Amino acid sequence: RWFPKKERTAAFIAEDYKLRKYLKKELFYAGVSNIIIERTAKKVRITIVTARPGIIIGKKGADIEKLKTTLNKMFKKDISLNIKEEKKAQASGQLAAENVATQLERRVAFRRAMKKVIQGALKSGAKGIKVSVSGRLGGAEMARTEWYLEGRVPLHTLRAKIDYGFAEAQTTYGIIGIKVWIFKGEVLAKGIQAEPKEEKRGGRKPRQKRGE
Repeated sequence: RWFPKKERTAAFIAEDYKLRKYLKKELFYAGVSNIIIERTAKKVRITIVTARPGIIIGKKGADIEKLKTTLNKMFKKDISLNIKEEKKAQASGQLAAENVATQLERRVAFRRAMKKVIQGALKSGAKGIKVSVSGRLGGAEMARTEWYLEGRVPLHTLRAKIDYGFAEAQTTYGIIGIKVWIFKGEVLAKGIQAEPKEEKRGGRKPRQKRGE
């Protein structure tokens, strides 16, 4: 969320990457689903969307002040932090991917980890979820990709609200990549309702008797 001059664009993109990488590493156990960076002429405002805001804020705001001071020294800019709570953590694509990665690093079976995340997302109100894992699954010699799909995930519909997340699990057999797509409904203009889709009924037509 910033619009700099052309000659400063590359520097700002590199700085944003370093900010996100540092915050994701330092606040990994806080369940950070999104980091929004806004820039003005002299200030940088960072909004951290997290499932556990108390871990970031700390007792009487001590931890967040410490983090703010560290960021100001590292990037030599006036940085302000805003913490926003993720109300439906199980319906967040990024948190779901990180959840699967954490389970795989704890040597939980990949199918069990995927199904657990899918059940949690559907219980929290998601209309569909797709989870894909790639790598040496279960310690196999050859890498492969497996995925599960529950509900509906229309990836080719422009008005579909899809929450995407990606994470990597560092296992003894190598890196396993996890991708998650969560369908939360369709985004429409005010006053416009989605047209209900006609359900196709299967089965054969009844046979006609002779003479009819």
